[in-house]
Amino acid sequence: MRRSSTDESTYRRSPSPPGKEPGFARCGPFFGLHANPGPKAAQARYTSPKGNKYVVFYLDLSFIFLLELKRCSMARGCLQGVKYLMFAFNLLFWLGGCGILGVGIWLAATQGNFATLSSSFPSLSAANLLIVAGTFVMAIGFVGCVGAIKEHKCLLLTFFVMLLLVFLLETSLAILFFAYTDKIDRYAQRDLKKGLHLYGTPGNVGLTNAWSIIQTDFRCCGVSNYTDWFEVYNATRVPDSCCLEFSESCGLHAPGTWWKAPCYETVKVWLQENLLAVGVFGLCTALVQILGLTFAMTMYCQVVKADTYCA
Repeated sequence: MRRSSTDESTYRRSPSPPGKEPGFARCGPFFGLHANPGPKAAQARYTSPKGNKYVVFYLDLSFIFLLELKRCSMARGCLQGVKYLMFAFNLLFWLGGCGILGVGIWLAATQGNFATLSSSFPSLSAANLLIVAGTFVMAIGFVGCVGAIKEHKCLLLTFFVMLLLVFLLETSLAILFFAYTDKIDRYAQRDLKKGLHLYGTPGNVGLTNAWSIIQTDFRCCGVSNYTDWFEVYNATRVPDSCCLEFSESCGLHAPGTWWKAPCYETVKVWLQENLLAVGVFGLCTALVQILGLTFAMTMYCQVVKADTYCA
């Protein structure tokens, strides 16, 4: 049988007055039961003063500021190191350009158009090449020095672009030279034979001196043969620098007293024998340029980073 509502009502507990808890709750734990602290007790237990939030916020800001300051200090230290390394590198670069320019000016003043062997390019002399190369190297070194010491982004980028263009030009010329070696050989021999007709003529002191030095030092005569001079003099004659034993007008003597080796092949063989030295020189030049490019781009990135994060 179900209990009626009247029977169940006799077992109901009347509600406690507000603010008071039942008896078993006040008596503490009883048989594993714990009293519920109620909403007010929980709020009193977990509520912290409002000032603590601001203290934590300020501590977080201070910690972040210290981290940023430390990172900026490290970036500035790296920038200073790269700065002085790049300045020293470009100073040496500039001094090297001064040396090359000085040698070119000395050759132009004392030897005239020394080593002007080409009749097609009369201004392509050793002195002029050294002067142009020295001036260009000095300009690049100067831009790099000023850009490094001033930490100037525009100058650093200009230095990088100029050096990159020089590196790409040298690489392209080297590739073209090895790709068209045979054509270059034929053109060079034909142009050198044309230049022989200017030997000893007024205004071609540089070409005359260059041929005299080459034939004396390399013990050779003519471009491809000593008979190349026969077309120049329209006679069986060679310059005195072709003689085995130099003497006045020895080039009019019998061919048995002349050098027989062709100068073009002799110089070419000499270059091949010293190919290792030439290769080491070219490799060192390329490494120096790559090092300069690395310094320039590294410092440019460091300057940009310092301006962005540590302004």
